[in-house]
Amino acid sequence: MKTSARNQFSGKVSQIKAGAVNDEIEIGLPGGDKLVAIITHESTTNLGLQVGGAAIALIKAPWVIVATGDTGIRLSARNQLAGTVSKLTLGAVNAEVTIQLAGGNAVCAIITLDSATELGLAEGKPATAIFKASHVIVGVPA
Repeated sequence: MKTSARNQFSGKVSQIKAGAVNDEIEIGLPGGDKLVAIITHESTTNLGLQVGGAAIALIKAPWVIVATGDTGIRLSARNQLAGTVSKLTLGAVNAEVTIQLAGGNAVCAIITLDSATELGLAEGKPATAIFKASHVIVGVPA
């Protein structure tokens, strides 16, 4: 599948929490990383999602927030994936940050150059990719 989303993950549905309107879908990725998505119950049905079934998760890079260090702040964002900056490309306005996760997956974020500088981002330094479950688009293989 070709999309404009920089983050494309293939995995298996590991849990479905059904709701009246929205469902919470947990997708286990190779290597042990997990993503959580919130989609409508109708989408769960239309996609035929089932525990153990294949799923694809898409997250656009501008939807990813990057954090460093432990600030002690608790966040409502369900997806908080810790790793190491493996690539940092600085532009005139924005920076592209790739965070390598322990399970072997990588998450790409687009943040402002000012944010990258203030966070002290550099290749090899620890960082966390944060994104809301509602920002995960779920698909299934054709």
